[in-house]
Amino acid sequence: MDFTQNNRLAQINEQTLIIGVDVAKRKHVARAIDDRGRDLAKRLVFTNSLQGFSDLVDWAGSLSEKYSRPNIIIGMEPTGHYWLNLAYHMKAKSIRAVVVNPMKVKRFKEMDDDSPTKNDTKDAKVIAQIVRDGRFHEPTLPEDVYAELREGMKLYDIIQEDMSSIKAQMHNALDRYFPEFLNVFKDWTGKAAFYLLEKGYLPEDIRKTSEEDLLLEVKKAAKRGVGIKRIRDLKQAAKDSIGLTVGLRMARQEIRYLIDQYKAFEERLIALEAQLEEFVLHIPGADQMIAIKGVSAITVAGFFAEVGDLSNYQDPRQIIKLAGFNLKMNQSGLFKGQTTITKRGRKRLRSLLYQVARPLSLHNEGFKQLHHYYRRRSDNPLTGKQSFIALSRKLIKIFYVLGTRKCTFSEERMIRDIPMISTLQEVA
Repeated sequence: MDFTQNNRLAQINEQTLIIGVDVAKRKHVARAIDDRGRDLAKRLVFTNSLQGFSDLVDWAGSLSEKYSRPNIIIGMEPTGHYWLNLAYHMKAKSIRAVVVNPMKVKRFKEMDDDSPTKNDTKDAKVIAQIVRDGRFHEPTLPEDVYAELREGMKLYDIIQEDMSSIKAQMHNALDRYFPEFLNVFKDWTGKAAFYLLEKGYLPEDIRKTSEEDLLLEVKKAAKRGVGIKRIRDLKQAAKDSIGLTVGLRMARQEIRYLIDQYKAFEERLIALEAQLEEFVLHIPGADQMIAIKGVSAITVAGFFAEVGDLSNYQDPRQIIKLAGFNLKMNQSGLFKGQTTITKRGRKRLRSLLYQVARPLSLHNEGFKQLHHYYRRRSDNPLTGKQSFIALSRKLIKIFYVLGTRKCTFSEERMIRDIPMISTLQEVA
């Protein structure tokens, strides 16, 4: 659970031992200070291994006993992925691990010695000092189903990227050997186009095959949507093709290889989506979220993969900030600049919510009315993108309520609870 600045400061007292750790791939450096920022020991260099983690625990325990400071807080930067192993190990040992924003570490460096010098020893102390000032956050360390969802969504993204790569390679191959193919078939992953490519049909093969035989071949994969007119267009495209006429044997093998790869990724993705949906349904409130028109099971799985257990949050605004959707003011005196979002937080969570806002604004009546209101209100109307951000923020609040109160979503109630829209409807 995260806290306000005052609550975090209240946790730093004369019984607190603060340890800052500069995390690296093979060796970490730790510095220990008290609640007044005074060094309590020389630095500890420990390896990124079980023995190294045990050395840190023993070192922290001895300092805690020596200085009568039973409350140990270990701070670190959440850079890369190396910090995760240490954070989970500390959690297993019931030692509190917190994270500090790398940007704060970068800007805080010169406050200690008026020098931009950077090294592991200095960074470790800077991290400890930032924790002492209460400028830290509780990391989201998911377990059980939440950990499965986080890893599953990572794999989901990897497969999606691999499929995008295969698509790009296929476009490259078609541009070389049959650039007119996509003028006839808009998408090469469609049933008919996919079948022809899988069978190795290039311009010379299409020219040699009669219209009737081609149509019979295509009908094996797509019984609807492809008629004689499309076949004639394909024949004409093959006749006028400027594709390469050399290396065709290997070209067919290249295309078949890409087809096989794409089919394998597609099957893996379908199986993974089924697993993720099964996992997410074990979370309280997930089925109510999926029931919202325009929200898919993958969207809800991605949400919990990034956010974790909703019981760790006291207010949905904490999740809004985690996603980087909190507003950034830009004003001074009489000057008032544009208000934007900070974009400081989980990029994937922000992207996921933004992408679902568009279908919600089209297919969900409640969100459609809200989007219409944001775009056309007399006072401070929003652009399309700004409205989608506002809808994303609204969706976070709805997910939070559904997940914590176990209730169902009502489009009518959502509109009724927004006085401005209700008033406009009554006037109309």
